[in-house]
Amino acid sequence: MLSLAPDEASRKAGKALAGAAKWVSKGANEQALWGECQGSGSKPYQTQIDLAGTAFKCSCPSRKFPCKHGIGLMLLYARESATFTDNTPPSWVSEWLEKRAGKEVKKQEKEDKPVDEAARDKRQLARQQKVEDGINELLLWMKDIIRNGLLQLPEKGASYWETMARRMVDAQASGLAAMVRGLSEINFYSEGWQHTFMEQLLRIYLVIQGFRQGETLPPLLQQELRTLVGFTQSQEALRQEKGTKDTWLILNKQVTEEDNLTTEKYWLYGLHSYQPALVLQFFARGMSRPQLLLTAGMSIEAELVFFPSEIPLRALIKEPVTNNNLQDTYGLPGWEELTAAETSLAEKMPVRSERPYIVQQLTPVQHNMKWWLKDSNDRIMPVKDGFRNIWKLLSLSGGQPLDMALLGKEQEYEPLGVWHNGVYKLL
Repeated sequence: MLSLAPDEASRKAGKALAGAAKWVSKGANEQALWGECQGSGSKPYQTQIDLAGTAFKCSCPSRKFPCKHGIGLMLLYARESATFTDNTPPSWVSEWLEKRAGKEVKKQEKEDKPVDEAARDKRQLARQQKVEDGINELLLWMKDIIRNGLLQLPEKGASYWETMARRMVDAQASGLAAMVRGLSEINFYSEGWQHTFMEQLLRIYLVIQGFRQGETLPPLLQQELRTLVGFTQSQEALRQEKGTKDTWLILNKQVTEEDNLTTEKYWLYGLHSYQPALVLQFFARGMSRPQLLLTAGMSIEAELVFFPSEIPLRALIKEPVTNNNLQDTYGLPGWEELTAAETSLAEKMPVRSERPYIVQQLTPVQHNMKWWLKDSNDRIMPVKDGFRNIWKLLSLSGGQPLDMALLGKEQEYEPLGVWHNGVYKLL
């Protein structure tokens, strides 16, 4: 249950609510759990959990999903299920369950409905035109930036970047919108920001020009560029493809929240295939949480299906998985081998995202007021700016080299975890 918690604070608060004295009423049946938890207000918070779909709902004002009340109720049921003597759900629970069941029926009816190919083709053409119109505006915007010079960019407010990003969203090019927002995140008062800005602007330009090449490019590269622009692929169709079976090390989990949407990123590494992987899960407040539960610091036996790409990274887990203790694993000997791997990737896809690596025997060192990672051949690579866990890394290292899981690309990497005394430690 605690693995469902969105963060450590929610986990701790949920534990504090896992006592019968905290709940005015509680009940359970095969379909759901429910309870009323007395809070600071006059009315208790109504908490309900759909056991079949692992969905949560609560009347509290928290924007976290699940909230501390949902976590506390599940923990209480796991410990003291015999005290949940009420098996008849109140109206506020039954009505919620009925609405969820109705939505599932409508979803299934929509999936079973025959596809109108003519209407589908018409929608695809209209989408393509919207994207093209948005790209034309984006190119003009980029040209204006170059024409007017870079020195005025630090003075631009957040609305300057957000306006163009929203225009890309309207044009159904969400990938380009994210890249435009990435420009606004540059520190315009750091040394050498112009180089960073131009590099990111060039990446956007390369994606656009590659996308416009269309069918002249290899199929996998076409699909990669369409994804970068913002076109999605049917995950159900992808699940029908043959995947890669391996023991996958779960190197780290990253959780981000934007508006009402929570994104979970799981970075994996194949023990035998040496293939990195990124598994994404999305869920919004009030919706069913993904049933796939992965634990960072463990390993799984699973078949992964990768999204089409010249350099596969994002994947779906096709078969049920089992968690095991994280095993010793293969790692690259040093920075020379990692640089060679990055060069090979750049030849295939110059515009790419960060990816995980494992490198043997790295030692954190300080040089010129900056932290670096030194390999066994005394080659060094800078730690990514903004890395917050350098002191934890130093305490584990104690000046000694450690096998290390990293996330990054080109010339900057962020440590994800280390093998310390035979045990994998998350950072």
